Amino acid sequence: MMDDHQRHARSFGGVAEAYDRGRPTYPRDAVVWLTDEEPLTVLELGAGTGKLTEQLVALGHDVHATEPDPAMLAILRERLPGVRTSQTSAEEIPGPDSMYDVVVVGQAFHWFDTDKALDEIVRVLRPGGRLSLVWNMRDERIPWVRRLGEIIGRQEQEVDPTEVLKKSLHFLLVQSETFKHWQHVDRTTIQDLVLSRSNIAVLDEEARAAKLEELLAFYDDYGRGMDGMQLPYLTRCYRAKVVKSSTPTPTTDTAVRENAAVSPADPPTDDDSGTLLIDFR
Repeated sequence: MMDDHQRHARSFGGVAEAYDRGRPTYPRDAVVWLTDEEPLTVLELGAGTGKLTEQLVALGHDVHATEPDPAMLAILRERLPGVRTSQTSAEEIPGPDSMYDVVVVGQAFHWFDTDKALDEIVRVLRPGGRLSLVWNMRDERIPWVRRLGEIIGRQEQEVDPTEVLKKSLHFLLVQSETFKHWQHVDRTTIQDLVLSRSNIAVLDEEARAAKLEELLAFYDDYGRGMDGMQLPYLTRCYRAKVVKSSTPTPTTDTAVRENAAVSPADPPTDDDSGTLLIDFR
């Protein structure tokens, strides 16, 4: 019998179009930090409908996008017909060893069988290559955004892969950075955003309808009608260099310091963070 984690992970195909319409993109600065401004050979795992793929291609990278769900992948292929794609999982990556400069995962690493996936990622990365992970997380320092999270769920809000990467012993120096950006949502697209969430996608029709009714009541209270609203995000990024060696990681003080994960960067507090605390009514 399929467990809850698998059921949620496999729920996106049924909501692929809502996912594509409702999910935010990624800020360019974050994608540069995850990869580089110079063209690289990039493998993207769990590419979904191509939200991150589009940004990687725009930077000039040679991208191979993989996605296990055919409905999600079909949208990616329609959006980016020139990109090489494969319908495959992170646990069974196609291609030879030491092929990619960077492996990038957007909003999907928490769905992987990490033991199997990390072995495969290490296999296909070149010596000195990097694994880069990213999540868009709503900025719940803001009261109305926190209220939205109470309605729609926040299971991905506390994802942090540093401990998993440290325990694997395949990676050195897990670095992290946070970037801010905004997504314009209106009465229609905020419903798509919510319908694309796995915890909503697995509900029966009656329960989904009730959740949407609750969401729309919230939107009508806090939103701006046809003008919509700006939903703020903190884009959490992580990157780590691969260790391409069968030799056990040294346990000297220097090695321990090098293998220590950097604590996640504090959320940016520049420019407009003070005004974001306003409840928009």
